[in-house]
Amino acid sequence: MQDKLSKIKLLALDVDGVLTDGTINISDNGELFKGFNAKDGLGISCALRSGLKVAIITGRKSEIIHKRSAELGITLLCEGVKDKYAELIKLTKELALTKEEVAYMGDDLNDLPAFRAAGFSFAPQDAVREVANNADCVVQKDGGRGAVRAAIEMILKAQDKWEGLMASYLLSGQGDKQ
Repeated sequence: MQDKLSKIKLLALDVDGVLTDGTINISDNGELFKGFNAKDGLGISCALRSGLKVAIITGRKSEIIHKRSAELGITLLCEGVKDKYAELIKLTKELALTKEEVAYMGDDLNDLPAFRAAGFSFAPQDAVREVANNADCVVQKDGGRGAVRAAIEMILKAQDKWEGLMASYLLSGQGDKQ
């Protein structure tokens, strides 16, 4: 697993059930809010600062995810996606990456096709059984509760980047977004 993770240059993420706990709050005027985990946010900031690209691939469209992406510095945002496999293949080509350089994290059945487009697949521990059974790694955190951070830590540790990040935090805060 370490060898595969050491090659990752892009981590693509689903939103509902991965970056959030999967709860969708909608009023008659539209989506009201989503809850995001600050540890996931800081993990994404660390990933981006370490040169790991982060993308969001989601079937929903949401102004909330635009705001969260902008806040964290995620520029690769694909929303309203019906075919996550095709979208991840397209993104891989646009970034001139190989399949082995791409990881994907998803939690539900509509994420399974993207697993086939990635060289490595993650699932939160509360993913549906079929997804957990097909993931290369099930992290020991729930979606929206640190699952993304856990995956990022695994990748950065496999790439020998985590200790350098920790040293920079011990010297002084980095002002990262959470």
